[in-house]
Amino acid sequence: MNQTLREDAGRIIAASIRAVLPDEAVKRALRDFAPRGGRTFLVAAGKAAWQMAHAAADVLKHVDGGVVVTKYGHVKGDILGIDCYEAGHPVPDENGFAATARALELVRGLCAGDTVLFLLSGGGSALFEQPLVSGGELQDITCQLLGCGADIVEMNTIRKRLSRVKGGRFAEACAPAQVFSVVLSDILGDPLDMIASGPACADPSTCAQACAIVEKYGLRLSEQAMALLRRETPKTLSNTTARITGSVRELCAAAAGACRELGYVPVLLTNQLCCEAREAGSMLASIARTHAGDGKKLAYIAGGETVVRLTGKGKGGRNQELALAAAPGLAGLNAAVFSVGSDGTDGPTDAAGGYVDGETAAALSEKGLDVYSVLRENDAYHALGAADGLIITGPTGTNVNDVAVALVDGEP
Repeated sequence: MNQTLREDAGRIIAASIRAVLPDEAVKRALRDFAPRGGRTFLVAAGKAAWQMAHAAADVLKHVDGGVVVTKYGHVKGDILGIDCYEAGHPVPDENGFAATARALELVRGLCAGDTVLFLLSGGGSALFEQPLVSGGELQDITCQLLGCGADIVEMNTIRKRLSRVKGGRFAEACAPAQVFSVVLSDILGDPLDMIASGPACADPSTCAQACAIVEKYGLRLSEQAMALLRRETPKTLSNTTARITGSVRELCAAAAGACRELGYVPVLLTNQLCCEAREAGSMLASIARTHAGDGKKLAYIAGGETVVRLTGKGKGGRNQELALAAAPGLAGLNAAVFSVGSDGTDGPTDAAGGYVDGETAAALSEKGLDVYSVLRENDAYHALGAADGLIITGPTGTNVNDVAVALVDGEP
């Protein structure tokens, strides 16, 4: 392993995540927050929910009640006056259903003078959920969507229609109280209706689009679920205001700044990466190979969210798969590729992502591991673990999508 590149990668990751932590972002957004004189309630959902709620509570000093629902291992302590729950992600579970039921109970019967501060971050689609179908069927549909290669917009178009809270229905449940949303965006282009499936945003997607997604991927849905897909979601809401306070653009800008400080010339390829993880990894390795002889220290940055097509039964996540797919193309180069999720978790693993360099493919071969066979089994986690290529940050308290970087040390 190239220790210099590995250390540089660690510094870039730390600086990038530090720049998009929600504390200051939430406080900036709350400069526009003006309760109407009645009661104030707080509901936070997503991977960054605890961190956002903690920052908001510090600003507000008092709320009349609150609910936080976040991923397992992401609650870092008590918040006065707020009930904190942990639940399943990316597949919703009973703890998430119970926490969402508590949030719906909290906002039931509010008055026009009351205000709901709604703090939303990525992961909310799974974590903030009260299904209109059985929990078992919702879990099955979620697994189908995750396994077929559907992108996040397609997934949320389906999930909105199977939920009591998505697609603007949570804002409807809060009415006539006003809902002030503070949003950390984890979706390309920051569409409010798609982030966490838009619980407090009118839904422009149509029944026809939802049914077309079912046909496109051959999804298996019950008659009850199909009937729900044909039922329209709220198209107008009069009680909502929203502020987007973080996105993958900021994550990429922070990565570029960190690269520059380490002497690399940063090149932003895209902040809207949307393809299969394996393809993205291969592309970044190809770019590194093209510029390996330029005699410069270069950093190529791509932010966004890739997808994994499940072909095996191994363990991993999209960032780990992206990194591992780059290993063959980097073989023998003084270059590296790494990819991380800003929330500190990648798929159902304890890793945030993965790192490979010009020595990784040979190291795996010595251990009897073939990269392409590993990728077919979707087992990047164990392969990267064998090559000391797992990136472990622990939960970060934010979630504004992923960043991948190809580092080329072309200097003699």
